[in-house]
Amino acid sequence: MRLSIPAPVRKPRIEIIPLIDVMFFLLASFMMVSLTMQRLRTLNIDLPSATAARSNPKLDLLEVTIDRTGDLFVENRRYTLAEFKILLHNRVSANARLPVYVKPHGKTPHGVVVSLIDGIRAAGIQKISVAIGDEGLKQE
Repeated sequence: MRLSIPAPVRKPRIEIIPLIDVMFFLLASFMMVSLTMQRLRTLNIDLPSATAARSNPKLDLLEVTIDRTGDLFVENRRYTLAEFKILLHNRVSANARLPVYVKPHGKTPHGVVVSLIDGIRAAGIQKISVAIGDEGLKQE
C-alpha cells in the first residue's frame, strides 16, 4: 500500500543571499588582516628648530588700482601713465621678477586696463594678475 504525502515535493535550490553575506565577511576580514600585516619602519630624527626666524609679511609686489575714470593709484598715490612707466622702470631695475597686481574698478573702461597691461608687458614684467570683482556694482 502506498501512502501519499500531503505536501508537494519541492525541488532543492541554492540560496545565494547567505553566500553573498559570507563573501563580504571574508573580504572584510582579509582587508583588515592585510592592514595589520604592514610593518612600519621609522627612524627617530631630532630636527633642528629655528631660533631667530623672521617672516617678511610685505612681499615685493606692485599693486596698481584703477578707478572708474581711469586714474592709476600705487600705494594711495595718483600717477599718470608716463609717471607710472618711470616708477615701473625703477622697480623693475631693482627686481626683474617683480609681480604686478592690477585692480581695476568695475566701471573702468576696458581700453584703459588693456593699455596698462600692455605698458607693463613692455617694461619686461611677465607676472601680471588682474582682479575681477563686483566693485562696479556697489552704490556710490
